[in-house]
Amino acid sequence: QVQLLESGGGLVQAGGSLRLSCVASGRTFSRCVMGWFRQAPGKEREFVARISWNGGSRNYADSVKDRFSISRDNTKNTVYLQMNSLKPEDTAVYYCAADSRPISDYYRPRYDSWGQGTQVTVSS
Repeated sequence: QVQLLESGGGLVQAGGSLRLSCVASGRTFSRCVMGWFRQAPGKEREFVARISWNGGSRNYADSVKDRFSISRDNTKNTVYLQMNSLKPEDTAVYYCAADSRPISDYYRPRYDSWGQGTQVTVSS
């Protein structure tokens, strides 16, 4: 497993942008499938985006496609979530997750490490 720490959340007006960062500890980050999830009050945690170990593959939830972008820098053990054109319905706690298995399956990830989350609030 890896230790994950998110940052970059905050309060922003609708239409604004934020960039979330997630720093991972450990030497295995570069082979991890990384994901972003979010949980709004009273709702279940939902998938937002994921990225393969080398950044070559990326997937997004339909609700954020064309607005959010996931990226990673393996030299910094960091994964990012650039969020543009934010909407009030994007308000949630955002979590970073890692599939740190020795051989991870990008199409069937099993996230075994989670960060504590960072709050994103979008005002109308």
